[in-house]
Amino acid sequence: MSAKEASGMIEYPRNGGKVSAFLARPGGAGPFPALIVVQEWWGLNAHIKDVAGRFAREGYVALAPDLYHGKVTDDPSEAGKLMGALNREEAVKALLAGIAYLKGLQGVDGSRLGVTGYCMGGSYALLLPCRTAELKAAAPYYGEVPDEGTLKNLACPVLYIYGDADFWITREDVRRLESALKKFGKPGEVKIYPGAPHAFFNDTRDVYRQAEARDAWARTLAFFARHLKG
Repeated sequence: MSAKEASGMIEYPRNGGKVSAFLARPGGAGPFPALIVVQEWWGLNAHIKDVAGRFAREGYVALAPDLYHGKVTDDPSEAGKLMGALNREEAVKALLAGIAYLKGLQGVDGSRLGVTGYCMGGSYALLLPCRTAELKAAAPYYGEVPDEGTLKNLACPVLYIYGDADFWITREDVRRLESALKKFGKPGEVKIYPGAPHAFFNDTRDVYRQAEARDAWARTLAFFARHLKG
């Protein structure tokens, strides 16, 4: 993909193989900060591609890896099966390879990389900065919270977005994250939206909450601007 192309599917190397991904980039030569955008349990669908495009319009090169190798669904039962079949370590390796790809990509400032993700992707967006020091900011949306032993390795500031009517991530999970950030002296903020359900940011589903989603987007952009553009 040339620097003039706004978006499209690409492949990047991973351990002798390839990972498919959607790449969206701003116009111009850069160098730009870059983000890994991690999919929900539905797969790399039009919504996640749209989110990557939104970040590109804000001045970020955005890479959304296809962790399901082309499989996409809108059926919750099938999505649960796809997520359950995903090998976590293999997914982490694919995301780490995505970071390496961005670091070497023309027009990217490899010293200004971040990650965000939603639902299942939020879990990886919080786990990934515990596994690498290459990231400078992480904005996970309503993802699983790792154990303390993992969180103590958190290597960058975090903005964790959560709605307290979430059916999957409990308020206790979020308290545990807040406690770990404080215990280990990690820079981070947890933003809780009262009454907002799981996946409230997804504007293609009936759980979408416009006001909360817009506020979360503004906070996320300010967070990334502070840590990746400042």
